[in-house]
Amino acid sequence: MTISSPPIRRAMVLAAGLGQRMRPITDTLPKPLVRIGGRAMLDHMLDRLAEAGVEQAVVNVHHLAGQVEAHLAGRQHPRIAISDERGELLDTGGGVKKALPLLGTAPFFHTNSDALWRETGRPALPAMLRAWDPERMDILLLLADMETSLGFDGAGDFFRAADGRLTRRGAAARAPWAYAGVAILKPELFADTPDGPFSLNLLFDRAIAKGRLFGEVLEGRWLHVGTPEAIAPAEAALAAAQPVDA
Repeated sequence: MTISSPPIRRAMVLAAGLGQRMRPITDTLPKPLVRIGGRAMLDHMLDRLAEAGVEQAVVNVHHLAGQVEAHLAGRQHPRIAISDERGELLDTGGGVKKALPLLGTAPFFHTNSDALWRETGRPALPAMLRAWDPERMDILLLLADMETSLGFDGAGDFFRAADGRLTRRGAAARAPWAYAGVAILKPELFADTPDGPFSLNLLFDRAIAKGRLFGEVLEGRWLHVGTPEAIAPAEAALAAAQPVDA
């Protein structure tokens, strides 16, 4: 019997990075505002969160922060709260720790602002919500199939057991699954973490050690847009998924 978890109403969206691999575009435009298929990558992510029932998104800012704030000023769905990291860039984990007063005490989505994919099956975020089981899990990650992902040249991040538990690639040459930039996290995981910048990988490894890091597989194609050259292929992949008027 599947236990229904409470809905997740808040999210942390990372929009503070320097986007160095996307230069020269990011010399004057923050990477989250780079447009793919006519919309900023940040808006693609926020729209997916809103569709999944998220009511408030905490967006952190650092690089060209004023542009991100201006872009989000009129956004209502989800409502936006800004976590200001102009003084110090805090990485994927430290940014959350700073924003915890805005995120509350319930589990929340944690997403990269440039997480982009084309769905071919069940919608990814609602699938994560259905799979989320806080009794068994500390963290649930969205996973992308390395064989079908576009624009990602890494060796893969994780192996996934039949029950969904994840382990690191470790010394293996390749692993079949990549982290697709979306997670469900519990705020209490940040209680014993460093002050200042630290990576979310610290929490991933702690969860693995307890057998409490799980993965939900994306039914679709992950689009990794890391460089200017990756923009056109990503746009073509998204366009291929759009219905054509008769």
